[in-house]
Amino acid sequence: MAFSLRLLLALLLSCSLLLPTSLADETFDVRRHLSTVTRYEIAREASDVDVSSSAIPDGCEPVHLNLVARHGTRSPTKKRIKELDGLAIRLEALVTDAKQILEEDALQKIPTWLWGWQSPWKGRGKGGELISKGEVELYQLGVRIRDRFPTLFGEEYHPDTYHIRATQVPRASASAVAFGMGMFSGKGSLGPGQHRAFSIVSESRASDLHLRFYDTCETYKKYRKNKEPEVEMMKEPVIDQIVSSLISRYQLNFTNQDVKSLWFLCKQEASVLDITNQACSLFNPSEVSLLEWTDDLEVFMLKGYGESVNYRMGLPLLQDVVQSMEKTINSEEEMASGSPEKARLRFAHAETVVPFTCLLGLFLEESEFKQIQREQPLSLPPLPPSIRNWKGSMIAPFAGNNMLALYKCSGNNSKNIVSSGDQRAEYFVRVFHNEIAVPLPGCGQKDFCQFKDFKEKIVNPHLVHDFNSVCTIKMKLPESESEPQKPCSFMCKLSNLLGRKTTKPVNEYQKNEL
Repeated sequence: MAFSLRLLLALLLSCSLLLPTSLADETFDVRRHLSTVTRYEIAREASDVDVSSSAIPDGCEPVHLNLVARHGTRSPTKKRIKELDGLAIRLEALVTDAKQILEEDALQKIPTWLWGWQSPWKGRGKGGELISKGEVELYQLGVRIRDRFPTLFGEEYHPDTYHIRATQVPRASASAVAFGMGMFSGKGSLGPGQHRAFSIVSESRASDLHLRFYDTCETYKKYRKNKEPEVEMMKEPVIDQIVSSLISRYQLNFTNQDVKSLWFLCKQEASVLDITNQACSLFNPSEVSLLEWTDDLEVFMLKGYGESVNYRMGLPLLQDVVQSMEKTINSEEEMASGSPEKARLRFAHAETVVPFTCLLGLFLEESEFKQIQREQPLSLPPLPPSIRNWKGSMIAPFAGNNMLALYKCSGNNSKNIVSSGDQRAEYFVRVFHNEIAVPLPGCGQKDFCQFKDFKEKIVNPHLVHDFNSVCTIKMKLPESESEPQKPCSFMCKLSNLLGRKTTKPVNEYQKNEL
């Protein structure tokens, strides 16, 4: 029986390995397969989203914009820098051992860069900061958004007109600064670029429910702590297969941890340093695709559609977005004097952007959108080479963002968009993901959604919950807390890889609790 299971797993993974065998293949760019470590411009170039979108009807103009953006490309964190220092020591030991036991022909298989490799971040005591590539990403994003919505950003700057918010993490606030410099360049009198000063508001990490809800949601933190070991076990068969392949290919005694660290190094080299001929070259395209899948699986399970608490804890952010739209509509209808708020611009993290993306129902088929509203679990992202919608490189690359533009359509034109004899102005929402207008599963796959439909079909179903009910009620664990959680069996891991639904998902929440 054990032999049959191993054979089945080998056959399953072999199907995923039927891809080009060399990164030298001109059609394969490893930089497009780095999950959430992908740079923004690479993600935009690689986007397979249908860029065709409905035309904005005559008589419709944007009156407000909400932006939720991730920080730009950053350096590895201090903890990860320490891991890479350890990897250098480990690689040195591997090649030293190989030199003692391998013949000359076998030694030739070892890539030359491994001999004497040292981490580019060796000796650094700090990390995680926004790098120059990240500054450029946000600066250019600010310029493009300003040019795309000239009527919104043509007014004189005032903090009440353009509200900019960032988390207290330096790379997020630095991203907000870079964005603002692009957005308001040429609008002031500072320096050759005619920059101007602008305000950025941050809340304490401990109380920031809009942008760091994951830090204060106790239910989520408990869920994640219990789920992380299971996710690691789900990834193990893929890592095992790649370890075996690398040992055979290079005659080095790699371990699972070695492969994980080398994959992390590949992502950092490719994204931050534009180096693809070292760590990344150890893996062939099929192996890169499988490693990308393990990252995407983790994002799905711990930040995305894998469990409702992952995104429902972001309800304060969704409510803030909707309230800003309602405030704008009321201001427009009442013909209020003064300059109304034109934009709320937020800068945070993947842990913010991914849940917010899920609250909007993006990257789902319409049937899947109905599933999550019924609290039904979704199937796991399928193994490559199967096509999947859930890819971290598309959903939350560095500087990844969602924009919600509110449009006011005059009565004479809005009647052509909705079947109504009412001549009053109508309001519509258009969602842009990474600057591309995307259809909304909750709005009949339209990318120009009437505001009342947006509230009724997308927002309100979430609002039967609130942050307190989601985050303070104790979740139902699979076993009593006094008993250790049993490890996932081999068949369990295999079922997860196949993307089968289980009759009772691990760590399932009671429906009335969320």
